[in-house]
Amino acid sequence: MPFEDWKDKIDEFKVKDVRGLSGNFFPGLKKLAMKTPKDHGLEIIQTFEPIPLYEVMEDLGFEYHTEKIDENEFHAYFYRVELKEAQKDIPMRPVALTNMPIIDEGLGEIAVEFWDLTWNDNNRFLDYETRLLLSLTNAVGAGRMRQASRELIKAYIQGTDSRAFDDVFELLAWNQGIGYFSSEIGPSTLFKAYKTIKKMEQKGIEREKICAKLKEEFGDKNPDIKVI
Repeated sequence: MPFEDWKDKIDEFKVKDVRGLSGNFFPGLKKLAMKTPKDHGLEIIQTFEPIPLYEVMEDLGFEYHTEKIDENEFHAYFYRVELKEAQKDIPMRPVALTNMPIIDEGLGEIAVEFWDLTWNDNNRFLDYETRLLLSLTNAVGAGRMRQASRELIKAYIQGTDSRAFDDVFELLAWNQGIGYFSSEIGPSTLFKAYKTIKKMEQKGIEREKICAKLKEEFGDKNPDIKVI
């Protein structure tokens, strides 16, 4: 349904102004969206185009239209054309990006556009799961275990075979050395999440339940994973 068919209703939309908010306010927005009836909508005001919301809102049955009011003010209108339960599990959105506008509004916009180009652009050759694994190893190399843990969990929820993680950790042990692996990677939350996957798979537990366990133990509430 084109925007022209529902633009007359936007004055009735519930307005949520998230400018200046930091931390992970995404779960609250998603909960609000799920409670929104069909033929009703939400207006989100942000200092940059809220690109990370688009895919999630479409998955819930929303159409969207975004207007740039001025240099640092975007109004995104989401209209619910059908009631849908989320089909895609898109965990751990890039919460850290919301910290960028605190530094500089323009930086916030650039950061979101860069993220969208890196992860969503159709011109990318490598598949999404492979890029997550590369991001995982890059994060380990830079000492960012928090990010590495998030990439591993996202990769598994997206369908990556755990045998790919076996290869990744073997290569990390080879390239980083057994000593580093034993003292830094072995005790990390990253490796704990990996062991959780392997142990549950060995017990024959279905993938859906393993994903639920990962989200419960290693989601944004986990202080070793959470991005503030």
